Amino acid sequence: MAYTAAQSARSRQDFPALVRAGDDLVFLDGPGGVQVPGVVVEAMADVYRTCNVNTHGNFPPSQEVDRRMHRARETLAAFLGAAGPECISFGQNMTTLNFALSAAIGRTLDEGDEVLITQLDHEANRGPWLRLQDRGVVVREVELKPSGELDAADMAAKITERTKLFAIGASSNALGTVNDLALARRLTRAVGALLVVDAVHYAPHFPVDVRAMDADFLLCSGYKFYGPHVGVLYSKPGALERLPTDRLSVQDPAAPYRIETGTLHHAAIDGMRAAVDYLASWGTGTTLRERIVDAMTGIAVYEHGLARLYHDEVRRLPGVRVWGPDFSTRARAPTVSITLDGHTAAQAARALGAAGICVWDGNFYAARTVELLGLADRGGLLRAGISMYSTESDVRRLLQGVQTLA
Repeated sequence: MAYTAAQSARSRQDFPALVRAGDDLVFLDGPGGVQVPGVVVEAMADVYRTCNVNTHGNFPPSQEVDRRMHRARETLAAFLGAAGPECISFGQNMTTLNFALSAAIGRTLDEGDEVLITQLDHEANRGPWLRLQDRGVVVREVELKPSGELDAADMAAKITERTKLFAIGASSNALGTVNDLALARRLTRAVGALLVVDAVHYAPHFPVDVRAMDADFLLCSGYKFYGPHVGVLYSKPGALERLPTDRLSVQDPAAPYRIETGTLHHAAIDGMRAAVDYLASWGTGTTLRERIVDAMTGIAVYEHGLARLYHDEVRRLPGVRVWGPDFSTRARAPTVSITLDGHTAAQAARALGAAGICVWDGNFYAARTVELLGLADRGGLLRAGISMYSTESDVRRLLQGVQTLA
């Protein structure tokens, strides 16, 4: 079903932080992390109230934790379109999981093997792979075009028989660009290379289907889609078992546990389950997966409309430049970054913050992107992001704030 402005307004009552802030704050900082609905807070609190014990014990509270952990894996598998719960591993955050993944894959590579990354990605999907240069692995970059899109011809030229892995973001957290994952998969499949997808900025805004993507690994973060700070790693069936991961001798060597180290944050993981269930509640269908896809499809259309409104209006203001692809492109995340003549991004963000408008400034850990755009010495970008609880009133208030600065 369609997700409407009326539903967005109604959803705001589900978020304690939004109710508490009232009209004093406008939260357009979602690309850095969104607010959580009350059902997520309650789910986490319930774990502490009823089963704050460790897993795999032969007593009821521990067995309850086991049930909740398994249900969380099932729910995240439905969220990502995975084959089953055995594909879903949890960790402290996406970055930590990706370092663990890169270390394990690095042990399977030989000196002179090549790994491909992009100039558009967040450092969490660059740094772990760049570190493999210490092992003699050659790391190459897909070039970024001035439009904020990856150069498809350069991608094709750099994926060769020597390429063992391509790490690419599904969507840019700095520019909103949605990358051509189908092309990346065709090119990597032709040479037998692994495809690792960073979906941190994509998962909050679009339905994810890992089997359609045919990703070998995909990573995302719960705090970007209305959950707590937990990282998620999807592994294609059989892919994780082939990797020499860092783990204790007593750790279960099977997926999904093979890459999970130490005791996990059980309450937060149950909060992740509650966040996905909450998103699904806005959709229709007979299965959880159908409700998730329906909800995320409707939310994507709604968010895109608001982001396009801001994009089209703000670009008309004097001294404002909008960066990244136009909204007429094939797909675009609801994230809009600008620069203003006469103001650094930090100066603009402070002025807007003082007016109760929450936006981010800087490079957002997409440092290579901002450097190549020539904005590193200017303090980077001023970024606004649309979430499911954003309203046209929020966008109008931001536009008024930027107009005052411009």
